[in-house]
Amino acid sequence: MNGHKEEEHDFEIGLAVPKRKVHEGEGGGGGDGGESCVEFLVDEFKKVGFIVERVIGVSDEFIKLAAPLEVLGRAAAELKVKKPTHIGMDLQFDWEEVDAFVRQPDGMLFSWCERFHFYRHLIYGIVNRGQSTVTLKCHDREIQWEPGEPLLQRLEAESIVKLVFPLHVEAKRKRLLRVWALNWWDFTDQPIDEIYSYFGTKMAVYFSFLGMYTRWMLFPAGLGFVVHLVDFGPFQLLVLPIFFISIVLWAVMFSQFWKRKNSALLSRWQISYSVGAYPGYDLGFKVPGKDRSSLQSSVELISKWGRDKKNDKERFQREEWFGTLMRFRNDVIIILSIICLQLPFELAYAHLYEVVESDYMKFGLTVIYLFLIQYFTRIGGKISVQLINNENNANREYRADSLVYKVFGLYFMQSYIGLFYHALLHRNFKTLRQVLIQRLIVSEVLENLWENSFPYLKYSYKKYKVRKSKKEKGSPTGKIQFKSRVEKEYLKPTYSASIGEELEDGLFDDLLELTLQFGMIMMFACAFPLAFAFAALNNVTEIRTDALKLLVMMKRPVPRAAATIGAWLNIFQFLIVMSICTNSVLLVCLYDKEGKWRIEPGLAAILVMEHILLLIKFGFSRFVPEEPAWVRANRVKNATQAHEMYSKQLLRSISGGERTSNEIMKVE
Repeated sequence: MNGHKEEEHDFEIGLAVPKRKVHEGEGGGGGDGGESCVEFLVDEFKKVGFIVERVIGVSDEFIKLAAPLEVLGRAAAELKVKKPTHIGMDLQFDWEEVDAFVRQPDGMLFSWCERFHFYRHLIYGIVNRGQSTVTLKCHDREIQWEPGEPLLQRLEAESIVKLVFPLHVEAKRKRLLRVWALNWWDFTDQPIDEIYSYFGTKMAVYFSFLGMYTRWMLFPAGLGFVVHLVDFGPFQLLVLPIFFISIVLWAVMFSQFWKRKNSALLSRWQISYSVGAYPGYDLGFKVPGKDRSSLQSSVELISKWGRDKKNDKERFQREEWFGTLMRFRNDVIIILSIICLQLPFELAYAHLYEVVESDYMKFGLTVIYLFLIQYFTRIGGKISVQLINNENNANREYRADSLVYKVFGLYFMQSYIGLFYHALLHRNFKTLRQVLIQRLIVSEVLENLWENSFPYLKYSYKKYKVRKSKKEKGSPTGKIQFKSRVEKEYLKPTYSASIGEELEDGLFDDLLELTLQFGMIMMFACAFPLAFAFAALNNVTEIRTDALKLLVMMKRPVPRAAATIGAWLNIFQFLIVMSICTNSVLLVCLYDKEGKWRIEPGLAAILVMEHILLLIKFGFSRFVPEEPAWVRANRVKNATQAHEMYSKQLLRSISGGERTSNEIMKVE
C-alpha cells in the first residue's frame, strides 16, 4: 500500500494533558511503585499502532496522534463497517481485499467521518484486560485503573486528559483558505468535494445548500430590485401579484431542485441514505446517562426480537407510546411557554414601536429588543435541550429533528409576531418596511459581527488567562508566546451551538439564521420586494465569513454524517406554504384599503390565486423527481449487479453442496 496519500501520516487528533514536571518520566516501570499515567498512555497508543508526537506548550502538554492506513483498516474491520465496492455493493470491510473498495474523491480510502470514528474507537478501546488493578501516578497522586475499564475514560474522569479534539491539517487548511475562504472572485462557487474531504458530510451538504440558495437568490433579488425602483404606470396594480407568483414558483422549484442536487452529491460521495444508522455517527449531542440508557434499551429490544414475540410486542408498544407521550408533553410545554411568556413580550414591543414617533427612539428600541430577545430565546433553547433528554427518540437524528422543531417555534414567534402585528392588525406598511429593513440589516449585521468577533475575543481571553496564570507562578518576565500550533488550536473555541454545549454542532445556528431569513423575505415579499437583494448580499458574505470562521477562528469541528439538512428542509417547505397565505393577505390589505373585505373581482382573483399556488406547491414534486435520472440508473445498475452476483454465488454453493453429498453417498 506504499505511495497512497494515507502514508503521509497527518496528525489528525490531539489530546491535552497536564504539563509534566522535571522529575516525571524518569524511568517508567510500573510494578508496585506505579507509573506516570501520561507516559503509560503514550506507550499504549504506540502499542495500538499510532504515530505519537508530544508537544510542550506554555501551560499544558499535547499528544498528537496519526494513524497508518493499516491501523485504520483494522479498526474498520473490528467495527464491521460496510463500504461501497467497485461493483456497486456495500460490503463489510476486509483489509485483505482493500483494493475492492471505492476510494474517496481525494483518493483516501476512508472519509474524514470514518477516520474520526475509527480514532475514537481505537483510543477509547484501550482497556485493562488484566485481572488486577493497575496503579498509575500523575503529579504525586495515584490513579487506580480497574480491570475492563477504558484507560482514556478513567484519565478524563481524573482530569488528566483535559480534551480530545480534531486537529487541523495545515497543508489542507491553507489550501482551503486560498481556494475557498479568501477566494471572493468565485462568488458562490465552492470546492465542495474538498470541503467534504476535510470537514465531513454535514458541513459539505450545508455549504452546498448555502451556495445553491445564494445563486438562486439572484433571480428574486433582481426582480425585487426592478419592482421596487421602476414605476410601471397603469400596470402597477398587477406588478405585486406577478412578483408574488414568481417568488412562490421560485421557492418551490428551489426546494425540489435542491433535493435533486443533494441526492447527486450523496451518489458522488458513495453515501447511502441510511447514514443515520451507522454505529457511532453522531449528530452532535452529548447524550446524558439517562437518555443513553433509553437508546441502549431500544437497541437491546431490537436485538432480542423473536425470542418471546408476545412480550416483545408489548414492550415495543410501551416504548413507542411512552416516547410519543413524552414528545407530546414537551411540545405542549413549549407551545404554552410561547403563548404565556413570549407572545406578550413580542406584542408589547410591537405596540411600543407603533406608538413611538421618533425614528431614533424606534432604532434604539429595536437594538435593545434584539439583544434581550436573543438572551431569552437562548434560555428557551436550553430548556428545549433539557426536555428532549427525557424523550425516547429512536436515534440521534430524530432527537436532532425534535430539537430543531422546538427551537424554531421559539424563534418563529420572536422573528415574525411583530411583523404580523404591523401588517395585519394595523395594516401599516410603512412601519412594516422599516422593521423589515432594520431586521435584515441591523439584525444580520450584528449577528455576523458577533459570530465572527466572539470566537476571537474568547480565544484572546483564554490566552490572557494562561499568561496571567504563568506570571502568578513566577514565570520569566516579558510577553509569553504561544509557539506551538496545537496549543493555539486547543485554546480556540469549539464550533458549538449557542443554545448549549450539549449540541456540539455550530451548523445549528447557521441553519437557523438562514431559515429565519428565508421566512422573513418570503412571508412579507409583497411588502418589501427589495428584501431579496439584501438577503443575497448577506449570503454571499456569509459563505466566506463562515469559511474563515471554521478555518481560522475555531477548532476543527467534529465531523457529522448527516446525509441531508434534515428537519430544516421541512421548515423551508412550511415557510413556503406560510408565504402563500401571508402574501395573499398582504395583497388583500393593499387593494382593500377601506378595510371592508368585500369580495370584489380583484379580491376574488387573489383568493383563487392563493389556492392555485398551494396546489402547485404540493403538486410540483410529482412532476420533478427528487432523484436525477443518472443517479437512479446508477442505483438500479448496482442493485442488478449485486443481485446477479448473489445469485451466482448461491448457485455455486448449492451445486457444490450437492456434489459433496453425492460423493459421500458413493463412498458409503
